[in-house]
Amino acid sequence: MLNGAGFLIILGCVFGSFIISGGKLEIILHALPHEMMAIAGAALGAFIVGNSTATLKKAMAGIKRAFRGPRWKEQDYADLLTLMFGLLSTFKKDGATGIEAHLDAPEASPLFGAYPRLLADRGLMEFVCDYLRMMTLNFEDPHQLEAVMEADIERHHHEESGPQHALQVMADGLPAIGIVAAVLGVIKTMGSIDQPTEILGAMIGGALVGTFLGVLLSYCVVGPIAGKLQETIDADRQPYAVAKAAIVAYAQHQPVTVAVEIARRMTPSALAPSFQQLESVLDEARDGLAVARG
Repeated sequence: MLNGAGFLIILGCVFGSFIISGGKLEIILHALPHEMMAIAGAALGAFIVGNSTATLKKAMAGIKRAFRGPRWKEQDYADLLTLMFGLLSTFKKDGATGIEAHLDAPEASPLFGAYPRLLADRGLMEFVCDYLRMMTLNFEDPHQLEAVMEADIERHHHEESGPQHALQVMADGLPAIGIVAAVLGVIKTMGSIDQPTEILGAMIGGALVGTFLGVLLSYCVVGPIAGKLQETIDADRQPYAVAKAAIVAYAQHQPVTVAVEIARRMTPSALAPSFQQLESVLDEARDGLAVARG
């Protein structure tokens, strides 16, 4: 809804100011179909030529993702911290053999099963399981573990940002494509130089619609969508940093509660549970683990 309101403000203010100042909207409306065809067609064609099929598919999905915004909410971060507490507590009490069954089949694990929204995030769950499994192999250098995890997060983030980069390149090129459409309009006008002044004026005005559309689409449509997608990708990256902080802290022989508290400090401020809220949730998790162990 907020995105739609933004686009309405753009269109209302841009065209409203044009009409109020005495501009003739019929000139824009007359030129709009063929100018839009030239600009949108050239931009789409260049987009297809310049990107792989996988990037094209992800870009289309990325536009929807930008409008939806980040998927991680306040409760999701609380659940992630609680899940890390349960996994690390199980690792500490039951050792490698006790945790392996949960890591090998997360969908059948009661630890993971309590958080279906987290379980649905395959990339994050694989990240958590892979590095906990790595710790069962006596990966003893926590600094090396941290470096490997950070490199893995950067790789994942780079791959996620591919579609956003493609959209941003399109946004950057739209003003120039608008000039191409405008030049074609000028060429058309020059071919009718023998026409009366009022006709030539309308034709030149129609040609300039191409430049106008290229700039408008770049800075008011495609560019903001690309920016919103990058913001969403950055926000959805943060859970990886939270999980990494907990695992690395535990690898450094910190108590489980301290490791989870360190991870809490990595949670975005607006979505992070307070110290007291987390303690309350972890008390319930402790009771649940005690019941599970009988």
